[in-house]
Order: sequence, then C-alpha cells, then structure tokens
Amino acid sequence: MKTVDLQRLYFLDWLRIIAFGLLVPYHVGMYYVRWDFHVKSPFAGPGLEPWMMLSSPWRLCLLFIVSGAATSFMLARGASGALLRSRTRRLLLPLVCGMVLIVPPQSYFEVVQKYAYAGSYLDFLGLYFSGYKGFCASAGHCLILPTWNHLWFLPYLWVYTLVLWSLLKLRPNALDALARVANRALQGAWLILLPIAAIIVVRLALYARFPTTHAFFGDWFAHAMYAGMFVAGAVFARLPGIWTRLADWRWPAFLAAFACWAGGWALMASLGAQFPSPVRLVMYASFQWTALVAAIGFARRHLNADHRWRQQLTEAVFPVYIFHQTWIILLSQALLPLRWLSAVEGPVLIAATFALSWASYEAVRRVGWLRPWFGLSSASSQRSPPHLSIPTV
Repeated sequence: MKTVDLQRLYFLDWLRIIAFGLLVPYHVGMYYVRWDFHVKSPFAGPGLEPWMMLSSPWRLCLLFIVSGAATSFMLARGASGALLRSRTRRLLLPLVCGMVLIVPPQSYFEVVQKYAYAGSYLDFLGLYFSGYKGFCASAGHCLILPTWNHLWFLPYLWVYTLVLWSLLKLRPNALDALARVANRALQGAWLILLPIAAIIVVRLALYARFPTTHAFFGDWFAHAMYAGMFVAGAVFARLPGIWTRLADWRWPAFLAAFACWAGGWALMASLGAQFPSPVRLVMYASFQWTALVAAIGFARRHLNADHRWRQQLTEAVFPVYIFHQTWIILLSQALLPLRWLSAVEGPVLIAATFALSWASYEAVRRVGWLRPWFGLSSASSQRSPPHLSIPTV
C-alpha cells in the first residue's frame, strides 16, 4: 500500500532486541523482589522494586507496538493465507515446544518451593502433563498445569495477528483509514495527551475488575492494553511521519517519564497508603506512555542504522526469550545453597543466563529440523531486504 513507509526502519529491530534483552535482568530481578514469581530468593525484599518499575510499565507495550508494526508491514502485501500459516508456525510451534520441554522445570521448582512438593522431577512430569489441579494456595488459587508461563506473549500475539488479518480480509483499507484518523488526532501535544487519556480510561474501566493473569481467557485488562498497543503499532506503520514526530518529542517525553517515576516513588515513600489513587493513576499512565515515546523517539533518532551484529541479534532474541527464564530458575536453585547476597548473586545470574541462553540458541540454530520449534526460519540463513528491516515477532 502506498501509505507504508519503505525507508530504512532498522530502529524497530534494535527496539525489539533491546526490549527482549531487558527481560533477562528484569526476570532475575523478579527473584529478589516481593512480587509474585515462580521461585523467590531468601533475600527477597523491596529494595529493587523502584528500579524494576523503570521498565515494567512500558517494556511489554513496546514489544506489542513493534510487533504490530511488523505485522502491518507484512499485511501490506495482502492478508494471504500463506502469511497467516507462516505466522502460525512461527508463533505456535515454539509455544508447543516451550510448554513441553522448556517450561516444566520452572513449574517443578515452583511447586517444590511453594507447595513443599517432595516427588522427583519425573514424578512431577506425570502430574504436569495430566493437568493435575492439586497445587493450590490457601486462598484457593491453584497452579494451572500444563502452563506457558513466560511464553504467554506468543498466544496473545498470534490471536491479535489473527484478528487483524481477519479484519483486513473483510476491510482491506481499515488500517489506512485508522491511520488517517490518527494523523489528524495525534498532532502536537495530542501525541502525548490522547494516549495517556486512553490508558487512564482503560485502567479505570478494567484494571481492578480483571487483574492481569496471562491466562488469556478473562484477561480483559491485559488484552485492552496489549491489543491496543499492537493496533497502535500497526497503524503507525501506515503513518510513516509518526516516527519523526515521536523522535521530535523524545526529550520532553523522557523528562516527563523520569519526573513521573521519581515523583511517584517519592510520594509513595512519604505518603504510603495515603497516596491519592487518582494522582497515582495519572502519574502511572503518564509514565507508561511518555517512556514509550522516549524509547521509540531516541531509537528513531540514534539507532536507525544497520550493523553487522543486527541480523544475528534479531534472529537470536526469539530463542533467547524462549530459554532465558528456565535458565534463570535452574541457576538460581543451583546457587541457593551458597546463600550469596543478591548484590553478588544477581549479576552472576544475569551473566550466566545470557551466556547459557545464547549457547542454547547456537545449538538449536545449527539443527535444521529444530529451528522452527524455537522460532527460527527453516532456512539456514535469512537476510532482511536492504530497504526495510522488519522484526518478525
């Protein structure tokens, strides 16, 4: 379609690489904070939580924006059945592989720590694949087995892609029509204010009623947020001037995001439970969107160039994403008897997780029949077109 920008968009690849790369330190951090996670360090506490919140509100939204833009580029050639079959293989084969091979060790150590399970790993696998429902907390919440854990992103992205594909089959010009509306609406400061207002409305309407579960069904707040970001990315791909507008707002957005983050934590520390909910909501929504604008804007301004590492990193992030959380949990439990302080253990976990996840990628990429099961193309190598760099997940 004529509205699709065919200029160099390498910055989208770099954003995807960076956003997935942040998953490793973030999920290592989840081991040390008070928030719910599969396993917890004996030294878990509140110390890291403000720093975790530097990326938590916007990192996944960024991935859905980039994925929406990538999907829009692909659909610009038409909503063909071949494209949908390709996306299904690319997303659902790794999901099945992950649920069967990669995720079970995470659930095993979770039930060992949280439910004092004393059986062997092989015994647990029998429970895992039979859908055992007996691992329940006192509040009645039961662990769902089998599970996709951190791979929830894949079914969500596949469903959003399917819905967008279906829409464009019925209304081929729907994204272009939305792009024209967005072009008129997102002028000047409205580029900042309108999305913040939309996030506030979504949070007011759905957040308390439908807490995020990543279980797909009934996860309405997460769907409203992530599907909204996915559609935003798809529309942005049909509105090429938006990338320059976002770059123009990068510094004001960065300063606003920092002010919201720092101010929010200062008010939390001083007011505690007396921190007014409406103020907290506005500051959170403002931080979420301005951080996204800053990330995209700075990437557009400074990372819109190719590099010899880009192609391999673009390929590697998907397998690394699949492997990383299992390596974090296995390594954390192996180090547990040493009782290292988190300041020592944390950096070791991050470095070792990156190293082992990369080694896992190097292993699977060399075996042709394994490649599709870990999100890689079946070809031994793949190059992006010289005029356009399109992230594939």
